[in-house]
Amino acid sequence: MSESILDMKRTDMCGTLREGDVGKEVTLMGWCHKARDLGGLTFITLRDRSGEIQLVITPDSSEQIRSKASKIRSEFVLAVKGKVALRSAPNDKMPTGKIEINVEDLRIISESETPPFYIEDEDTANESLRLKYRYLDLRRPVMQNNMILRHKIAKSARDYFDEKGFLEIETPMLGKSTPEGARDYLVPSRVKQGSFFALPQSPQLYKQLLMLAGYDRYMQIARCFRDEDLRADRQPEFTQMDLEMSFVDCDDVMEVTEGFVARVFKEVLDIDVELPLKRIPWIEAMNRYGSDKPDLRFGMELQDISEWAKTIDFVVFKDAIAQGGLVKAVVIPGGASFSRKEIDALGEVCKTYKAKGMAWVVPAQTARGSFLKFLKPEDISALASTVGAGADDLICIVADKFKVVHDSLGQLRIAAAQKLDLIKKDDFKLCWVTEFPMFEWSDEEGRFMAMHHPFTCPMDEDLDHLESDQGNVRSKAYDIVLNGCELGGGSIRIHDRDLQMRIFKLLGFSEQSAQEQFGFLLDAFKYGVPPHGGLAIGLDRFVMLLTGANSIREVIAFPKVQNSSDLMTDAPAPVAEAQLEELGIKHVEASYEDDDNDNLVMD
Repeated sequence: MSESILDMKRTDMCGTLREGDVGKEVTLMGWCHKARDLGGLTFITLRDRSGEIQLVITPDSSEQIRSKASKIRSEFVLAVKGKVALRSAPNDKMPTGKIEINVEDLRIISESETPPFYIEDEDTANESLRLKYRYLDLRRPVMQNNMILRHKIAKSARDYFDEKGFLEIETPMLGKSTPEGARDYLVPSRVKQGSFFALPQSPQLYKQLLMLAGYDRYMQIARCFRDEDLRADRQPEFTQMDLEMSFVDCDDVMEVTEGFVARVFKEVLDIDVELPLKRIPWIEAMNRYGSDKPDLRFGMELQDISEWAKTIDFVVFKDAIAQGGLVKAVVIPGGASFSRKEIDALGEVCKTYKAKGMAWVVPAQTARGSFLKFLKPEDISALASTVGAGADDLICIVADKFKVVHDSLGQLRIAAAQKLDLIKKDDFKLCWVTEFPMFEWSDEEGRFMAMHHPFTCPMDEDLDHLESDQGNVRSKAYDIVLNGCELGGGSIRIHDRDLQMRIFKLLGFSEQSAQEQFGFLLDAFKYGVPPHGGLAIGLDRFVMLLTGANSIREVIAFPKVQNSSDLMTDAPAPVAEAQLEELGIKHVEASYEDDDNDNLVMD
């Protein structure tokens, strides 16, 4: 049964009506959330994306209306006319809970089968089922609020950057495959068989060319694609708020970016962000937090105890220091109450990040620990004094190389904070991490790789030891961090062709291979390049953090699952042999190993 609404025009949204509208004649349209027949009185909760309101059909309503109301079930699409009235029994849990609609005309626009899960915020359906029926999942108010907040952030971006003199310019979806770390999604060319376009991992090269073209300030809400294994904060297709500026230094880009972030917090959450944001050099972030995306919502900073470790006869510590490593500790407040099983679980966290193990001490009057036989009472007192630990605290220690120590204790710090419930979702802490290393060593490749991408400019004061001391060269790169997540990152770019060729050479590119991969950019560099730099903020991740969602899948309308498939449409799917023949493609079985390499991912 489907009734016409050609003679009806919606006047209001369900969730926008209030007490001041009492007596108003309204026409509403939406979905039945719930229907309750109380034997004379029928109550229907009508829902649209603005919210819900209660409809009332009384014994005085016409027989036709009462007959229709008795047939209505959840998710039927309805149109109603009626007057706004005060409710005799208000519902404080609904924004519209003080009013209701006395129905004068009721039409069933379309019926619904029983949905595979309840359209409720607290729905317990598993994620696979929700994604298979995503169009139903998106009806849930929490999902609609996520999509609305995403829209508000995108609108705020366009308004803000327009005010700052940026031009929104689209860059191509079909481009050339370049070595950016993750795998490209390739698109075969029909007219040039055997050749392929690549979907962009970012607009990096194009936005640099726009600076060379004189557009000075560019922004784009850009779709990007990476063929890599997924996790909670990754998707094969994702969205960046991308920007680039000419004649700027790091401070200029960072100032514009943090102004935008502050506006979003104010407009979306009504939170004032204090500017300028704290800036932490990369080496300080690693030393204090064990991470280049530090969570500042709690303490438990890493502390170097290498000097203390040299004074005790414990071979694990001595060997680590002798091999150029270090010994660090994290103090967990109140950790003395942890059971041995709980302490061992923290040790397993460290092992996940390649630590050989975790030593621990509780410096109580009757001390406990994993290596007490190597410690004298005065050693324990000296350790407690060094790290500021009390009798109720737990001291966790890792000895190893720089990366292993910081990775493992950085993750232990987070695990301990979660266990102690120190991390609050409605607490937001922002900072910048600056002066990233230009290069990082890859054991797998046996050489230095670009930590960000090969167009990042080195710090001026480090140019002289580019070739002689690569491991200590810093770059003009910066990340903006929110609650332990990289919100966005960028850098000042190289605008000197000779310097760019030096960097390519250090990264293992011959002049010929650099020309083959990036020839169009290098050729453009012959024609006058302004100093320029930029940044990209992950829109999906930004929305995820502001909504408190656990995954970016919750803030993307139609996401993919872990194997990059779409459960709703069954994509990817086979295509007809005729289509493959037209493209000159023959299918063969292939195998590969995912190296999950992010070294050259563009921003």
